[in-house]
Amino acid sequence: MKKLLMTLMLCVFAVTCAVAQNALNNAADNIVGTYSGDQNGDKFQAKIVKLSNGTYQGQVIWMANDKDSKGNKRYDTKNPDKSLRNTPCDRIVLFSGLKYDADKKQWGDTKIYDPQRGIKAKMTASFEKDGRLRVKGSVLGISESVYWTKEK
Repeated sequence: MKKLLMTLMLCVFAVTCAVAQNALNNAADNIVGTYSGDQNGDKFQAKIVKLSNGTYQGQVIWMANDKDSKGNKRYDTKNPDKSLRNTPCDRIVLFSGLKYDADKKQWGDTKIYDPQRGIKAKMTASFEKDGRLRVKGSVLGISESVYWTKEK
């Protein structure tokens, strides 16, 4: 009888742990999707995906103004990594390695790249009550937030 009771308790514990882990993954995965945004007049769409290591990556997938004044494709010319300066503006990886903090109910622990300035900033992201994703970048105590609207 004791063995049966112990086995039953272990099964209940295992199921409870699995349900809790699934709820945590679902909360973390809420960030996955396609978003639209506007940063200083540059309208864009970005896609956030979950990587195989459990972190998240965000990449520009569309820009309203992807041509320069001469009609040529715009590139990531301000990137401090010279090998990335030939990346089309509508294919720039903004962040990678983003992690979810269940206690704070926000994502962070990575840097976001700002292609308008060619800099990287400490990043946090969280959902506002109205459903928009607040993407905040901070450098030396100076912060800027951009709000993204989830489309898909």
